[in-house]
Amino acid sequence: MTIPLLDLNPSHEALYPEFHAAFDRVLKSSRFILGPETEAFEKEVAAVIGVRHAITISSGSDALMAALMAINLAPGDEVITTTYSFFATAGCIARLGARPVFVDVEPDSLNIDVEQVARAVTPKTRAILPVHLFGLPANLDELRAIAQAHHATLIEDACQAIGATYRHRRVGAIGDMATFSFFPSKNLGGFGDGGLLTTESDDLAKRVRMIRTHGSEHKYHHEIVGANFRLDALQAALLRVKLPHLAGWAEARKENARRYRALFAASKLKVGLPPEPADRTHVFHQFVIRTPNRDKLRAFLTTRGIGTEVYYPVPLHLQPCFASLGYRAGSFPEAERAAAEVLALPMFPGLTEAQQRQVVDAISEFAR
Repeated sequence: MTIPLLDLNPSHEALYPEFHAAFDRVLKSSRFILGPETEAFEKEVAAVIGVRHAITISSGSDALMAALMAINLAPGDEVITTTYSFFATAGCIARLGARPVFVDVEPDSLNIDVEQVARAVTPKTRAILPVHLFGLPANLDELRAIAQAHHATLIEDACQAIGATYRHRRVGAIGDMATFSFFPSKNLGGFGDGGLLTTESDDLAKRVRMIRTHGSEHKYHHEIVGANFRLDALQAALLRVKLPHLAGWAEARKENARRYRALFAASKLKVGLPPEPADRTHVFHQFVIRTPNRDKLRAFLTTRGIGTEVYYPVPLHLQPCFASLGYRAGSFPEAERAAAEVLALPMFPGLTEAQQRQVVDAISEFAR
């Protein structure tokens, strides 16, 4: 059978009546941007994450922009971040005229290397921006200590990790600010673009709420220069339907990961599997394996009708748009090695044991 990388239908089908009811509720209200639906969703998701302020934003990328705008990031400033992530992590820094300062990743977790972060700090460092890659939290306590020691802002890019925990605390409630994405493929996915920014700071929350409405707290009176980062009410209403199921879907992803591990162990295949440190929970936005024959394996699985994806084939320091920063091939060997070896396998709630067995059997066939 054909096995897609992602299939949303198993999660959505049982919720169709609630989706229709939410749509009708928004349609009848004639409140299509922000309003009661977004306010209710903000309160509900804040309770899930365990944070004082949850502010809906138009996308995960825009949430990153809003966080950096909230600290008045400006040309000449520096933000330390990982070179192995989705483009928005660094693109938002560059769009504000600041300099992304890339560091390498840990060889096992592929999250930002804390020791390299500490060495990269300069008097120009305004923020540290780790990514909880693939759903596994970065080393937040160590990163927070570095940020506090140098009076820098710690911003969590938690776009792939809603619901994950680090030392019994939810990601999104540990840094000074955190950003989330509700892109449809995410663990809590909307029906279009959407995002969230969380913070414990009343001052930052007030500033972000102004930034998302063109810098205005009161209509037509603009205290600062902001942007249009508002979330549609329909997205908020549909996300409210899905939010109560987030924990159950996370457990399903964890069970899928356990099955993959058992199947790989039984097959005796020599592939790298994602780590699960004891002090944090992985929510498996992606389940990635590592193999030096990645590209040939991916082509083989495609012929067997098995969906895969490469996250990410070119580290950020090697992207043409960042050539002026002066990085070269070999600057960050762990990220470059990961970019050549990582392959994401099918992972979604509703993935069956039979489907997973077929995936691992196909990889075994390729290995033979």
